Amino acid sequence: MTAVLSIFKKEFRIFLRYPSWFISALIWPIIFPFGYLFTVKALSGTDAQSLEIFSNFSGTADYVGFILIGTTMWMLMNTMLWSFGTSLRTEQIRGTLESNWLCPVPKITLLLGYSLWQIFSSFVYLLISIIEFKLIYNFRFIGSPLLSLLIIILSLPSIYGIGFIFASLVMWQKEANSMVFLVRGIMSLFCGITYPLAVLPNWMKSISNIIPLTHSISALRSVISAGATIGDIKSQIYYLIFSGIVLMILGFLAFNLTQKKVKESGSLGHY
Repeated sequence: MTAVLSIFKKEFRIFLRYPSWFISALIWPIIFPFGYLFTVKALSGTDAQSLEIFSNFSGTADYVGFILIGTTMWMLMNTMLWSFGTSLRTEQIRGTLESNWLCPVPKITLLLGYSLWQIFSSFVYLLISIIEFKLIYNFRFIGSPLLSLLIIILSLPSIYGIGFIFASLVMWQKEANSMVFLVRGIMSLFCGITYPLAVLPNWMKSISNIIPLTHSISALRSVISAGATIGDIKSQIYYLIFSGIVLMILGFLAFNLTQKKVKESGSLGHY
């Protein structure tokens, strides 16, 4: 825990050294869904027929909340891939990974420290997003905020399990950009970020049902926009718990395998 908290403290101090980074947390919640919302308005026309069709597919007429929830969860995944997923690679580029690796602590604490910081920054981003959504987009909470928070907490193990796997692969392959684009592209295509999954062909639905983010977004939309209870979304809750356990185990295994690989090849500090 001392090592984990030290890494958290280090990341927090770096953040304070460059406070302009905070501006992005204020801007992205506004501008990212902006394009989707106005594209929807432009394509739907002036009558109410499109809204009725959307409601039949999605189960809600609140298309603004539908898109805001989807894009926010996608942004959390995207941020995790860019920052947490490339954290070890960033240490390599800085030239500090080898010295940190020599510390007499379990090497997994490096990633656990980054994940603690990322969770903290993600909840700050969520808080800012909710405030700005309310002020700018008139975002409405119909269901329970506490149940929504529970869904987000249960989504974290699967999100960071993917992050552990991703960070390990990046440390091994020494390249991040193409992998980030691939993973986030798959998420945006299959998880129903901006459209109901009902419009997808069956083979795509089968893939989307495997991805935990799909269940996180679906459960949040059901609770926030339709007022669903925990009994209504229990299947999604169970899947998030199951997928979180599986992906965290796979993440730890991937890290241990990568640690062994770079140790054998002597490539830990290679650029």
